[in-house]
Order: sequence, then C-alpha cells, then structure tokens
Amino acid sequence: MSFTVENKVALVTGANRGIGKAIVESFIKHGAKKVYLAVRNLESTKGLEQEFGDKVTSAQVDVSDVDSVIKLAALADDVDVVVNNAGIVVPALSLSDHAEDALVKEMDVNVYGLMRMAKAFAGILEKNGGALVQLNSIVSIKNIAHISTYSASKAASYSITQDLRATLGPKGVTVLSVHPGPIDTALGTEAGFDGMGSAVTVVSEGIVGALAEGVFHLFPDDFAKHFEGGYKEYASSIIAL
Repeated sequence: MSFTVENKVALVTGANRGIGKAIVESFIKHGAKKVYLAVRNLESTKGLEQEFGDKVTSAQVDVSDVDSVIKLAALADDVDVVVNNAGIVVPALSLSDHAEDALVKEMDVNVYGLMRMAKAFAGILEKNGGALVQLNSIVSIKNIAHISTYSASKAASYSITQDLRATLGPKGVTVLSVHPGPIDTALGTEAGFDGMGSAVTVVSEGIVGALAEGVFHLFPDDFAKHFEGGYKEYASSIIAL
C-alpha cells in the first residue's frame, strides 16, 4: 500500500541523533504536519525543538519499559506513521564471555521493544490507515562475527516485522522493513564501521520513497544494495508473499 508522509502525524523513536534525527528532518521536509520525538532524555531534543518549533513534540519513552510505551501511545493517539528506530548494539562474538549478556540487552530493545511499540500502536495505526516502519539491518539476513549477538537480535526483529506485515497489512496498515548497511552514525561506530558508512539521509529519504512506493523491503545504501541483489528473488518469492 502506498503511504505519503505529507500532512501526516509521525512518531520516531530514537529521534535525537543519527538516522532517527534524519528521519525527522526528511519527514518535515516532505510535508509532515507534526513529528513526535520519542526519546529517553527530553533534553536531547532541544535543538530539534528550536529548529522546527510547533512541528515537533518531544515525548519520553524507554522501549525496554512496557509502561513507558503504553504512556507514549496514550499521548500520541493521533499518529499516522510510527518509525521504530531505537536500537542498541553490544559488540560480541558468539563465544565472547559477555555474549549472553549482550544478547539479552539487545533482544530487550531491538526485538521486545519493537513488539511493545507495535502492540501499543496497532489499534491507532489501524484506525488511521497508517504505517509502521522498522529499522532492521543487513545483519538481519547475514550474521557479522564481531556483532554476532546484534545480528541475531536483528534477525529476530526482521522475523517479527514479517509477522506484523501479515497481521496489520490486511487491516490497512503499511509495514516497511528497512535494511541499511554501514551508516555514518554513532551506532555504526559502536558496531565497528567507523568511516565506512553512507550518509544518514540515504536512509531517511529512502524511507519516504519506499512508503510512497508501497514496498515491504528497503535496502537504502550502496552497500545494502549488494545484499538486495542476492536476496531479492528469495525475498520477493518467499518473504513478501
């Protein structure tokens, strides 16, 4: 289903920096009438508030806390598009001493956080004929050793995103799964890709275009498109049935 951000109300988790901040900027550039800046620390969005004025509203959320997510949904009950961008990476090999702890933390935010957000906002998005955007990654389809547990968490979030498409799509909700490669962000640096990344706007502008096109997968940057080339047939014939 095609979805345009023009004149829509959006909500972006992790909106204060990196890809999240770029999504806010792109949505406003393309005519969104309001964007909720959903962040853990409200002080971190002051710059965006000064830049965009009443087009943005800061809202506190911790996606690892179900009560926090429920409160956010009660506040943002006018939202048309939810972008679940918040995520963490704890670099770990599968055999690292801290691998289990790393995976527990990453699953709580990257997977259970998605599930909490989807559950809290599903009814709102159904009512508004809205869209749900999940920031996954190329590591959701190819495990990368030094971020093995992060890769596993993103594989799980991608699997949940597929179910959300199957569940919410027939109810009129557009679901988009975004799979960037290395992006020039603090998270990219934490993941060990410092200096290798594409600009954040490749992702944010790609999301606007993919929503308008009504596709399920977005591989926005050049690195990710190499993955898309090998994955496309399987994705179109099996995943995106």
